Amino acid sequence: MTDGVVAADAAGLRRAAELLRQESVCAFPTETVYGLGAHAFSAKAVAEVYRLKRRPSWNPLIVHVASAADAEALAHTWPEAARLLAERFWPGPLSLVVERAHHLPANGGPATVAVRVPAHPVALALLEECGLPLAAPSANRSESISPTTAEHVIRSLPDVPLVLDGGPCRLGIESTVVDVTVSPPRLLRPGALSLRAIRDVVGALRLPGDDGPGESPAAGVRSPGLAHRHYAPRARLLLVDDPALLAERAEDADPGTLGILTHHPTAPPGAHVELLSADPLEYAADLYAALHRLDDAGVTTILAQTPPGGDDWLAVRDRLTRASAAETGTAATA
Repeated sequence: MTDGVVAADAAGLRRAAELLRQESVCAFPTETVYGLGAHAFSAKAVAEVYRLKRRPSWNPLIVHVASAADAEALAHTWPEAARLLAERFWPGPLSLVVERAHHLPANGGPATVAVRVPAHPVALALLEECGLPLAAPSANRSESISPTTAEHVIRSLPDVPLVLDGGPCRLGIESTVVDVTVSPPRLLRPGALSLRAIRDVVGALRLPGDDGPGESPAAGVRSPGLAHRHYAPRARLLLVDDPALLAERAEDADPGTLGILTHHPTAPPGAHVELLSADPLEYAADLYAALHRLDDAGVTTILAQTPPGGDDWLAVRDRLTRASAAETGTAATA
């Protein structure tokens, strides 16, 4: 173990819980990515999360709790859609946006709160040990690649007081966020839980950009992960629609500075190639780790094959589009 990284055993959990009760922070694994945990309703603790991550103040946090009952206690109302989705998918990679209970501090944020019950034994053990609701955005510097290992956390946030090492995250991509304050429910962020699975429970699901109540900017940003540039490697990432162009572009580049991210088995030789699965769930599970590996290899440009269309690939397309976005807000294509 390196300094700051401890095993997620009983002693490590006690140390982490003590930090959290002291209104400090610690990083811990979930089934999606590693989170930077803090007492969700301590202004001091939450401010430390924003400071360490250099996270913009408008970007909200998801509150992690140990049970659906704990989540319901944070809500002013608990819609039928919330009940059905929680019963079906919790613990799991689904975050629900509900009306914030009136007794909770708003801290100038929206009148809603995003909640979820994580499906990782270390996360659940930590929630039980500390007895607190934990705000836990990804444990990395804002806009950079989300961490799926303890080592990723330390590289991005070397000043984090403690990291509980629970091994690589199983799903490797953030939770799906659904707003259940409107009917039909609205998808705010695609993620590890598929749209098909959600529709099987609630029927209709409104997608981002669909017209309807609650779309007004005056309602405030209700979900993290909506910045135009996010999940980005240090290298410049360009999306390539045609696999044949990968080879063409590779011929014009210095192989030592070029990375290729693709699910096509005939990737060009001579570059740093990350060949991921053609299955969208398996691809998502290794996406951030692959981007970390390419950064570690010292590439300056990453050519990423644009994922297929369709709902199954929506979360991967979302992450790569945001990772490739320039400061102007447009995706970079090659």
